[in-house]
Amino acid sequence: MGQSSVRGEGTRRSVPHAREQGRPGGTREDAPAAGTEEPARPAGERGGPGGTGGGTGGAGRRGATGGRRRAGKGTGKGAGPRAGNGAGNGAASGRGRGAAKGRGGRRRVLRWSASVLSLLILGTAGAGYWYYEHLNSRIKKDDLTLGKNGMPEHRANAAGQTPLNILVIGSDARNSAANQKLGGGRDTFDGPPLADVQMLVHLSADRSNISVVSMPRDTMLKIPECKDGNGKVYPARQFAQTNESLDRGGPGCTVATWVELTGLRIDHFMMIDFAGVVSMADAIGGVPVCVTKNIESRTSDGKGSGLKLPAGTHPVKGEQALQWLRTRYGWVGGTDLERAKAQHMYMNSMVRELRKNAKLTDPNKLRRLAEAATEALTVDKGLDTIGKLYDLADQLRSVPTGRITMTTMPNFYSTRQPGKVEPKAEEAEELFRMIREDIPLDGKPSRRAKPAATKDTAAPPAETVVTVQNGTYTDQFGSAQGRATTVAGLLEAKGYTRAKADTLTPRTAKTTVQFPSADLEGDAQAVARALGIPAGSVKKSDQVRGITLVVGADWREGDSYPKPKPTGKAPGSNTSRADQAGCMEVDPNFTW
Repeated sequence: MGQSSVRGEGTRRSVPHAREQGRPGGTREDAPAAGTEEPARPAGERGGPGGTGGGTGGAGRRGATGGRRRAGKGTGKGAGPRAGNGAGNGAASGRGRGAAKGRGGRRRVLRWSASVLSLLILGTAGAGYWYYEHLNSRIKKDDLTLGKNGMPEHRANAAGQTPLNILVIGSDARNSAANQKLGGGRDTFDGPPLADVQMLVHLSADRSNISVVSMPRDTMLKIPECKDGNGKVYPARQFAQTNESLDRGGPGCTVATWVELTGLRIDHFMMIDFAGVVSMADAIGGVPVCVTKNIESRTSDGKGSGLKLPAGTHPVKGEQALQWLRTRYGWVGGTDLERAKAQHMYMNSMVRELRKNAKLTDPNKLRRLAEAATEALTVDKGLDTIGKLYDLADQLRSVPTGRITMTTMPNFYSTRQPGKVEPKAEEAEELFRMIREDIPLDGKPSRRAKPAATKDTAAPPAETVVTVQNGTYTDQFGSAQGRATTVAGLLEAKGYTRAKADTLTPRTAKTTVQFPSADLEGDAQAVARALGIPAGSVKKSDQVRGITLVVGADWREGDSYPKPKPTGKAPGSNTSRADQAGCMEVDPNFTW
């Protein structure tokens, strides 16, 4: 049978996501116990099955006879050159939270700290290879990603160097005696784990700087389809709380969620639990923290972390370290943003302490550090030995503390899910663009990355079908009417006469050009170039069967794609440097 000469016939109809049930977010409520606190497509795109292309004569460009594109399964005349893998989003059953307030806050989250980054800086630094096999046996391993789309590729800088991205996860799992001893609602001791701290650590290609981006645990976003090691499939969720990703097969699903959001390649993950935070603080003799006034984190109804410290700088360890990291009531403002600020301060201090400790020659103390680090960690299989951890730590340790910059992903309080937050479209995309392009968050120079090349050759515009969707909707501004039609017209003017506006309106912060398989990547990149869309916004997706341009909230108006903001310090909140000390400002209502 002949193939259509039109590239891109047969776009899959997207499947609306079924209403999901269960808890709206993954948060376990605050409890007053001591020491605790607390979202038919027309045929015509290249690559889909059953296109209506009328080619009954010879095969089209790169057709079935001698071409490099494989024929797809056809359900009509002239099957498209390549069939996409279509799979709609299924409904995911959540776990019933019940009414948090009505239950008096029995179920709650044990807060997680950003101190896990400090563990990265330590790695096994200073411990050498003592007890090599013993330490190796203590390291727990898991799959790097459970997503369907795989990983994007890094972009090399002018010297051919590539960056390194590590996702650090703090798990609230309490299925061990050590974690249960640290407190929290007993009815959740054997409950599913949640990823209550998520931090992306970006080591620049030239190894001159580190950028750290944390995501609030209450962030609502899309969690992609994940498949665990036993073959169980967790359908995609279009609007869910990010910390639930850990309970969808493991840390690999949290990694896949970050890839979906940022378009970044994640090279490794490292996960630590409650007991790990305490053991790390204990191993180095405490982490210095500072408060402006005496503080006691306890409300009149018994909520609060229980933290009690006099004014000034003091080392915290053991349960007191965990109390610091959980504290929300007691800081001026009393929100999760202040909690994140305190966590950043703790992390900065721990980085400095770990670096000092790594220089020690006391074998007993160094052994305790190595033992604590390996016992606390779950890592991907690419970091499954002391030698690999040591090599990673050595790279991270080479960066001066003055070039380690930490920030929180820009966000806003959601109107779709009160009490939760969503990524702030333009600012979050600018932040992730800087990471993708290896631009330091501190505004200082480094070698820039160059766009990744593809081996796939683009077809002439007139042979490439492009579906354009309007994804500009935000809670604040609504949808920019007619954007899909406008942008499709821009493509037609550039020779893409098969560009058509679609009626689907997905929500997306950033404009993307998506393609379903590697043999369409060159065409997708050509579409992006025609409109001035950055190469980093071109990505592979299993949600499309042909080239699909989704106009995001970053391009609500105008005929030209907005140029990136001038390079400078990154957008975000709670931005700080690891070499800077500071004090948390205490609310006068929580002093003693």
